[in-house]
Amino acid sequence: MARVRNQAGRDALTVEIVFAVFTGALLAAPLFVAVASPALFGDPDEGRASAWMVAGAITAAAGFTVRVVRVLRRFSRAERA
Repeated sequence: MARVRNQAGRDALTVEIVFAVFTGALLAAPLFVAVASPALFGDPDEGRASAWMVAGAITAAAGFTVRVVRVLRRFSRAERA
């Protein structure tokens, strides 16, 4: 059964979602740079550079997703308590 939320509850959820997305992006950016740095700052051939960029993008996306899920789960648990 869905819970009826008041305006303060909806605002709190909105703030948590924005916080989760913002901190997820702050985590994803350095993860991408760390993994893709050989392609960004080195001089590999085209195939290896592409592989490093793809690996960086996958790592950044995974880090972003994990961060967003952890923040929103923690909020959900705190709200139920």
